Amino acid sequence: MPRRLLIVAIALVLVCTPFGISQTAASSSASTIMKSGEAGAVLPPSVFFRGQSASIQARNSAGIRLSKDALLLTALVDTSGYSSSVQQKYQAYLITESPIEIGGHPLSPGAYGCGFVAGNKFVVMDIGGHDLFTVASTHDAELHRPTPLQILAAPVTGSFRLYAGRNFVEISTASGTSR
Repeated sequence: MPRRLLIVAIALVLVCTPFGISQTAASSSASTIMKSGEAGAVLPPSVFFRGQSASIQARNSAGIRLSKDALLLTALVDTSGYSSSVQQKYQAYLITESPIEIGGHPLSPGAYGCGFVAGNKFVVMDIGGHDLFTVASTHDAELHRPTPLQILAAPVTGSFRLYAGRNFVEISTASGTSR
């Protein structure tokens, strides 16, 4: 009798395993936008940037579930304690757990300061406040409901748009893959 149970158990594992693997792979391969409030719930109440802590605005946060194990989170921050030159560029905090591309520029996992600046530009800085890159932003006059910060799907599959009001930049997983 124990041998029969062992054979049945092995058969069940063999029959169920391919379905389980393919379902897991399918669900973890597609990036999805997090629902309203999800990003704010996992972000810390304050973040470190350029030698200071700043409170995040959880109500003005957004995120992407890049894979089963990796998130991209962003939130507007209260920059009142920073100099005006920093405030002009540092508007939001961005955390990514997987490599991404913003406007074609690669960005490794980590925490960054970012912001939409004059001249239709978007700047990304390391947490020391050093500029890493600047890309052109696009104004979307047709956006029906602009909010201070949001992420929406882009027309290209696997790409997203990070919006501040009606201005946006394209975000995608680095080289089209996620972790």
